[in-house]
Amino acid sequence: QVQLVESGGGLVQAGGSLRLSCAASGRTLSRYAMGWFRQAPGKEREFVAGLRRSGTTLYYADYADSVKGRFTIYRDNVENTVYLQMNRLKPEDPAVYFCALDLNGRVFGVVTDENEYDYWGQGTQVTVSS
Repeated sequence: QVQLVESGGGLVQAGGSLRLSCAASGRTLSRYAMGWFRQAPGKEREFVAGLRRSGTTLYYADYADSVKGRFTIYRDNVENTVYLQMNRLKPEDPAVYFCALDLNGRVFGVVTDENEYDYWGQGTQVTVSS
C-alpha cells in the first residue's frame, strides 16, 4: 500500500516562498512519475508540476505555465520525498496542494493528466496574503 503525506503548507505574504514536501511509504518514489496538483475553492484540480519516472540520472520535469520560473519540483531519493519549492508566490496561487504518484506508468514522460495518477496525498493548504 502506498501512502503519500504532504506537509509544508501555510500562510505566506505575496512574493514569499514555501516548500511543500510529499513523503512516501510503500514505494520508492524515484521509480514512478510524480506530480503536484492544486485545487482552489470553486475550481477544478489542476496540474502544477511533474517529474517523470527515472530511467536515467536525469529527472525530467515540467510545469504549468502559471508557475514556470517560480516553482521547482525535485526528489530526494534518500528521504524518499518529492518537494515543490514555490517562490514569488502570487495571490492566485492559494489552493490545497496535492501530490500524486503514477503507479502504472502508462504515459512516458511527465504526466499532466490527473486521471493517470493512482495514489494521492491528503493535501496541504497554501494561503497567500496580499
